[in-house]
Amino acid sequence: MPSPTPQKSSRKVAFFLVILPLWLVISAGFGIWFYLKHEKKIESKEQARFAQAVSIPLLEDDLKKIVEVIGERNASSETAATNLSRMASMIDGLLGPSNTGYPVRRIRTTTDWPILQVTLKGKNENSPALWIITSYDSPIGSRGAESNATGVAATIAAAQALAREKPAAPVHFIFMPHANDLESPVMETATKLREIVLSGEAPHAVLCVETMGGGEELWLTSRDTTAFPLSKVTGLGKVVGAEVACLGEDTDLASVLFEMGLPAVRVATRAIRSSDEPDDRLPFAPTVASSTGRLIEMIRRCQAK
Repeated sequence: MPSPTPQKSSRKVAFFLVILPLWLVISAGFGIWFYLKHEKKIESKEQARFAQAVSIPLLEDDLKKIVEVIGERNASSETAATNLSRMASMIDGLLGPSNTGYPVRRIRTTTDWPILQVTLKGKNENSPALWIITSYDSPIGSRGAESNATGVAATIAAAQALAREKPAAPVHFIFMPHANDLESPVMETATKLREIVLSGEAPHAVLCVETMGGGEELWLTSRDTTAFPLSKVTGLGKVVGAEVACLGEDTDLASVLFEMGLPAVRVATRAIRSSDEPDDRLPFAPTVASSTGRLIEMIRRCQAK
């Protein structure tokens, strides 16, 4: 049997050199298309499946876990540090894929505790986003009921309630590990947060949520009296002067972020907790549920533009 001629062999080699790369490009393109289609389908199912309305019993359960089971949450002792980690895990568990369905982004900070972020995608992903920011730590020596168990519980409930919605622009929910313990690296954590917020389009608004158990009505406070969220509070609460809500201090999270150039507005239901005020009593869940409902409506109004 005659062996293949050099001409035929070279044609075969040339054929494979053309077809093989072409097949690899086509198969890779198909693989990417299938992956993106599959991810989009999973994302749609997660939001449709896991959205959850505000519930007094569930809010009460969350508040009990934070205040009574977890307790003090900061880096002042080994126990409090462990509790801060437990708090981060609780947020991740409640909002993550096995529960609400959000992908939870864990952002490294200068300490062992991450900034947690979940995002509600908007119809226009390039529009300036709305940022909802809260803290999950507590002051030293305190269970932190109002500083800030009510704020973090309300923010978790708001993210759960809004999970199925498609806002005009993205809504980012941020949970910070350091804000209430003034001996922790609050400024370093706030600086990292600023980098995150300014990494894309300038923010549409920044709402800092805390002390949500003082009453049903929202108190909105900003160092900028023209901040646009202040005009959205009609029927939900009132605008309160910074000297009243922040007791003349600049230590609240909204003031810290405002000094860093972010358009931060404090959303709460009372003034900040003074250092000598007891803060270990379990908050009244129906009150927190009512203020959370108003927070959700405020978020809707702010993102609708």
